[in-house]
Formats: sequence, C-alpha cells, structure tokens
Amino acid sequence: MGNITKEQIEITKVNTSKIESIDFNNLAFGQVFSDHMLTCDYIDGKWQMPKIEPFASISLMPSAKIFHYGQSIFEGMKAYKDSNDDVFLFRPMENAKRLNISAKRLAIPEIPEDYFMEGLKALLDLEKDWIPTKEGSSLYLRPFVFSTGEGFHASPSNAYKFILACAPSGPYFSGKVKVLIEETYSRSANGGVGYAKAGGNYAGQFYPTQLAKDKGYQQVIWTDDTSHEYIEEAGAMNVFVRINDTLLTSPISERILDGVTRKSILDIAKAEGINTEVRKVKVSELVEAAKNGSLKEIFGAGTAAVISPISGFGFRGEDYEIPEIDNAYATKLKNRIVKIQTNKTDDPFGWRVKV
Repeated sequence: MGNITKEQIEITKVNTSKIESIDFNNLAFGQVFSDHMLTCDYIDGKWQMPKIEPFASISLMPSAKIFHYGQSIFEGMKAYKDSNDDVFLFRPMENAKRLNISAKRLAIPEIPEDYFMEGLKALLDLEKDWIPTKEGSSLYLRPFVFSTGEGFHASPSNAYKFILACAPSGPYFSGKVKVLIEETYSRSANGGVGYAKAGGNYAGQFYPTQLAKDKGYQQVIWTDDTSHEYIEEAGAMNVFVRINDTLLTSPISERILDGVTRKSILDIAKAEGINTEVRKVKVSELVEAAKNGSLKEIFGAGTAAVISPISGFGFRGEDYEIPEIDNAYATKLKNRIVKIQTNKTDDPFGWRVKV
C-alpha cells in the first residue's frame, strides 16, 4: 500500500463521550483513557489500513503468541495544547524510528512511518479535547505492537496488531526519589534487547525494584551486566550525573535505550554552555564524589517524567544524600524542555511539531 493521509483513515466514533465525567484537575498518570484508539492489523504479509474506533477491550485466543513468546514493543509520547488551543508533539519522528528499531530486533514487521504519523494526527484531531492544560499535565500517547498470530510453536508470529491509545495524565513522579545501586540483577545484557522498548525489559525490572522498595528506596540504578562497576540507567529512565559543573551520562549501547529526552537534554545543555561528557561512569566515582562533596546532582530522564531528581542513593549498606542546591541543572533543563514542548518559548532545534 502506498503513502496514506489522515483523511483516508476510517473513523468510528463513540455514541456518547465520557469526557464530562473526568476530573482533569486530579489526573493520575496513565489511569484514564480517552474515547478512541487507533488500530491497525498485520495480516497476509502486510499492514492493513489503520482505523480509529472506540477505546474498548480486544479479543485474543489463548493460543495467541503474545502470551507465549512475548513479541511486544511500545513507545511513550505526549501531546500538549497551548493557550491558543493549538496541539503540539515533541520529536515524534524519533519515536516512530525507535519503534521500528525495536520491531526489527523482535522480528516484528516494521510500521510504515506514514501509518504512524498520519494515524497519530487523525487520532489527535478527534481527541483534542482530551488534552489537559493544567501545568505538568499532558495527553500521554502509547503506541504499541504485539503478536496476535496463533500457535505453540516457538517462532515469530504471522499476525500483529498496532494500537495507539491516549491517556490524559498528571505528573509521573512528584518530588525527588531515593535509589539503590543494583549489583545483583541486570536490566539487560550484551547481545540482548536492552536498546529496544520491549515489554519484557520492563517485566524483568519489577522484581529487583520491589526488593529495593522493601528496603526503603523508590527505584534502582542499574549497573552493567558483567562487572556491575558502571551505572547505566535509573529505573526505566536514562540517568545523568553532575559532578562539580560537568554533566555526565552513559553512552548508548545495545544495553541502554536511546532516549529522546536524553538526547534533547544533551543538546540543550550544550546550547546553555553546560559542560557535558558522554562516557562510562563508575559507581566508585559516584561514591567518591558523594563523599568529597563534588556530586551535585543525579537525575533520571524520560518521556513520562521528563526529568526526575534523585535525592540520594544507597550502595553496599550505606546511604549517600545529595544536598539541594540553587540553580540545579535538573530544574533548568526541565523548564527549557517543557517550555519548548508546550509552545511557551522559541524552538531553535526544530523539535516541536504542530498537529
């Protein structure tokens, strides 16, 4: 099938919207869903025409391969509305490209980029009123793909479904978090699927994260899978460390997700004159910096939270607090990103896309 436009997408609307029953001033993250979703099926060796239909349950056979072999990938995005009622996305093509990077790694047929973008635009045209305008809120967008073909044979599916659903949401985290540096469990390994947004990556994080919570921490900092000497990610986010006035983050690899927020932070930091280094960061370097006072900040970065400051970390039975400072990079960088996303400042990078 050739390129499509949003006008070609068939729309089936709900009989009655539930939007009037939603309290937009008190939104949890990802718990309320809009009226419609975009769906698209892969059958007979090709992606069919996307369509928009009421948000509803889906039916799968117990033999559907998603339940047995875990071919499932997703993305996280947000839509924003400014004071003129205009709608904006933030670097959406990066998400479209990364979804297909994930698809390739999990032997899932790639989604045509026009299906992704035109389908997203058509859905947002319909769900525009679901975009909250309260400070810190947004319409969270979840594109995901999973296998629907049937059979118990361990092989790639012959059928898949692509869905794009919307959830008006408040902030992901409130306040700072305390983390535990993980030395036993690994988020991913060399040669694995750590760089893909695969559902199984997150399932594997839940148990060690719960162990950390049982010890009084909210999240973990993952270390490399072989030596556990180097920090790699913070929970489900990329991680940044500020030592003195230098901002450090680990290089992406086959273990580390190429975060859209991560790369945006690096570009903004350079534009702001902040010294940045993309290199491996040893746990021992982090501990020493905490002891001598040169560790100024640690924060996670991702679509859901944008930037989440870390108040301290635990390592081998000791806790290290990070004192609050004036002019924190986390605050400065988050404000700059959010203002670009919400059309409250200029966008010299060309990241903001009007829908």
